[in-house]
Amino acid sequence: MEVDDSNISFLPILPLPTVHVPATDYDDHREASTPLCIDNGSTHLRFGFCTSETPRTGINMVAKYKERKTNKPLLLFGEGIDIEGGARSQAKTPWEGDVLLNFDALENAMDYAFIHLGIDTPTVDHPILMTERLASPLHSRSLTSELMFEQYSVPSLAFCVDSVMSFYHNNLPSPPVPFHGDGLVVSFNTASTSVVPILDGRGLMSHAKRINWGASQASDYLLKLIQLKYPTFPSRVMPPQCNWMLQTYCEFSPDYTSLLRKLKDPLNLRAAERILQFPYTLPVTEEKTEEELARIAERKKEQGRKLQEIAAKSRQEKLLQKENDLTHLLSVREGREEVSKREWAETLKEEGFANDAAFDATIKKLEADLKKARKKEVDGEEAENEEPPSFPLVDVPDEELDEEGLKEKKKQKLLKAGFEARERVKREKEREREERAAEEKREEEERDRDLTGWAAKLRREQEAIMTRIKERSRRRAALTDRKSAASQARMKSIANLAADDRVPKKRRKAGGEDTFGADDADWAIYRKINTAAASSDEEEDFASLQAIEQKLLAHDPTFTEEHTHAALSSQRSALMAAFRPQYEEGDAQGKARIHLNVERWRVCEAWFSPSMAGVDSAGLGEVLQNVLARFPDQDKGRLVKNVFLTGTPSQLPGLSDRLHATLRPILPPEMPLEIVRAADQTLDAWKGMADFAKTEEFKTVGVTKAEYDEWGGERIKRWWGGNWNSSVPL
Repeated sequence: MEVDDSNISFLPILPLPTVHVPATDYDDHREASTPLCIDNGSTHLRFGFCTSETPRTGINMVAKYKERKTNKPLLLFGEGIDIEGGARSQAKTPWEGDVLLNFDALENAMDYAFIHLGIDTPTVDHPILMTERLASPLHSRSLTSELMFEQYSVPSLAFCVDSVMSFYHNNLPSPPVPFHGDGLVVSFNTASTSVVPILDGRGLMSHAKRINWGASQASDYLLKLIQLKYPTFPSRVMPPQCNWMLQTYCEFSPDYTSLLRKLKDPLNLRAAERILQFPYTLPVTEEKTEEELARIAERKKEQGRKLQEIAAKSRQEKLLQKENDLTHLLSVREGREEVSKREWAETLKEEGFANDAAFDATIKKLEADLKKARKKEVDGEEAENEEPPSFPLVDVPDEELDEEGLKEKKKQKLLKAGFEARERVKREKEREREERAAEEKREEEERDRDLTGWAAKLRREQEAIMTRIKERSRRRAALTDRKSAASQARMKSIANLAADDRVPKKRRKAGGEDTFGADDADWAIYRKINTAAASSDEEEDFASLQAIEQKLLAHDPTFTEEHTHAALSSQRSALMAAFRPQYEEGDAQGKARIHLNVERWRVCEAWFSPSMAGVDSAGLGEVLQNVLARFPDQDKGRLVKNVFLTGTPSQLPGLSDRLHATLRPILPPEMPLEIVRAADQTLDAWKGMADFAKTEEFKTVGVTKAEYDEWGGERIKRWWGGNWNSSVPL
């Protein structure tokens, strides 16, 4: 198929990461107790002093690996894992989905962060502000506190919710005015999506909601859709490639249902697709000269000729053997009336037959085989040039012949019968050819006299045949549904066959004769109940349809290939062809392409309908409606006036319009609705942490080392940016 080259995108080839990152100059922060901000994300670890403009970033992944040459154990973090090919399989992250579980990996990540910040003291003498997930389990906080206080002896540790910090940075008040922002924070994370209402600068965590669908699940869902669409794709589609496709080509639709109706048009579906070209290898074909090709063709022709000669010789030998066997069996049958039953039974046993039925069946089969073989000879070239044989002994009386003459006379009778049968078949063939020629002549005269009428008649015949074929296809499809009328009728036919009441039960027990099959129509029941059986009527219809279309293509200028049954059938499946275009067998370049069309919107729609991806969860629209329903109209108006989107997936196009289409119908018409995005969806959470760490309030929200020693890791301080800030006692 032809594809517009301008619509083809090639997968980006990312450069190998570098692991040499110079450490920060620590002298400016030595003994200054500058707060450290650590955004411990599921994908990236962002860390730095609060006085820095931007944080240092690394992939939050650790691998313990032995170098192949020296067998030296290595501890690789972040981008360094990609340097060693075998380290990727042994990599692990501190997070399992959206829960912090692997604390060994977290310790290695903290070592990486502190080393690159240049901290060379035995302990980390800096207050720590670290992010945690919304509704994070208490034991995760406890174990993290234990790691920070026991391993690094930090002076204080505070936890915050990353989305609230991003909101804080984008709504930062002018000092020294306290923070009193209002808004509804919608945070799109790697493994979850959360909704946090904020009133008077305080995150109302008791009203917050989280769904277990994020960028990683969306990327996995896209990978599954691609694998389902291309089960035999020549290359392996990797999760990082799917993540790049998600960020580059996927988007939200304001009305997904209307979009699907629009994409039902194959032209619209092709216009919306994005084509990804994967690497491929062209097959190496050995080019041969014309002399070599001619020599190969001649060798194949000679081999075919030898095979034909061998097959013809084998057929002739088999035919002669069958004629001899038939002659012998006929001579044996002629003596059946002259001997007793006992002698005849012994004769049958000597010939290898169990009874008369087997004997007669063998004779009948031999006669049928010989008749079929003679018919083929008539159609062949040898039969056309066959000279009439002579049978001189046929008319000679038996009394004038000896025993050998009688045998020869029987053989000549058989040969004469075969010759006469061939002559009859030949005359029948000649009569059929004459009738066919006369029919073609009448059709040609009709075509010359009225081409339009002739073409209209053939088109009506074509339409009638296609209608019959369509009805059979529709019936086969209906039979696959056990609740359909056709399927139930089929089951009734099977039940009637199983309980045939045409022969009474008493008569059946007494050996009464079953009349099934006496009428030819009885056998049609098997065609009805066996959906997989080929229909002879359908084969005849296809043959007639092909003949009609060939005539129309040859003589009707208005009838083109697009009007044939094959073209019309392909047009009916044009939507499938646009959904997944088919390439020729030898097209390695086309076979290595992925066409993204419906998937571009379907993956993003799963945020609002996780059930379409097999996840038993409420969608984002339902969660927003549930959260807003907890507030009176006055507070609800304050929330929806600042619907704040943060997180890397919030960069996907169309999200604001999709949320507007979701929220507007559930709000009063006069209530204003404003949806805003974070200035930097990736780094705003860390920047908000850095902004807050510079304030005096930060010193009051952290758990100190002394408090940890007295109360343990379960000690919690409630504050407006943390998980536990409600008035409910713990």
